[in-house]
Amino acid sequence: MGTASSNTTKPAMRDSLIAAAFQLFLERGYEQTTVDDIVTLAGVGRRSFFRYFPSKEDVVFPDHEQCLADMTRFLAASADSDDPVVRVCDAARLVMRMYAENPTFSVQRYRLTREVAGLRTYELSVVWRYEKTLGDYLRTRWADRRDGTLRANVVAAAVVAAHNHALRHWLRSGGEGDALAEVDGALEFVRSTWTAGGQATEAPAEEAEDVVVVITKRSTPMWRVVREVESSLGEG
Repeated sequence: MGTASSNTTKPAMRDSLIAAAFQLFLERGYEQTTVDDIVTLAGVGRRSFFRYFPSKEDVVFPDHEQCLADMTRFLAASADSDDPVVRVCDAARLVMRMYAENPTFSVQRYRLTREVAGLRTYELSVVWRYEKTLGDYLRTRWADRRDGTLRANVVAAAVVAAHNHALRHWLRSGGEGDALAEVDGALEFVRSTWTAGGQATEAPAEEAEDVVVVITKRSTPMWRVVREVESSLGEG
């Protein structure tokens, strides 16, 4: 019973610190608000703040660490039969769900990060960690491809770009509308481009065939063109 009480108390204190921080950020400005101001308003000590947040920046992004952990577990649970591109698109949806769970907070944070350069830099570091997690998974899945690393990096970046395009559109609207529908449309563009049947597919390295380009005059006899091709392939 004591454990249950502790588990309910800690999130409540954490939420109180987040609420106090954003109230002060909106009233005074981010730069003008100190950790001491936050803990005073929340009615707790400094040690309580740093128990949950390593820095003032972290209180602005309180949910990303958990979301990143959830994404990592989701990708690790992937089966070999899962389409890698579909899997990373589904992983990106976890992030959008996190934002959509609390539209008011998400919009406030978006507006705050637009105003504070340091927070934009912090946000970019968070985005990079998401992209790296997606890329690591794809590099493992495509390890047998000649273009595996390149493909993994490009697809991971494309998924993040598509997700962020939809997210920004939703946030700029004030959190109105269906955020998940927004991201579904953007991610479908990535999926249709990079999955089987998409225009950017390529055969695995072991199945790749040689391609020879022969430049010749229009009047050259076909038998000579064939001989040049065979010679280029070492079959002549």
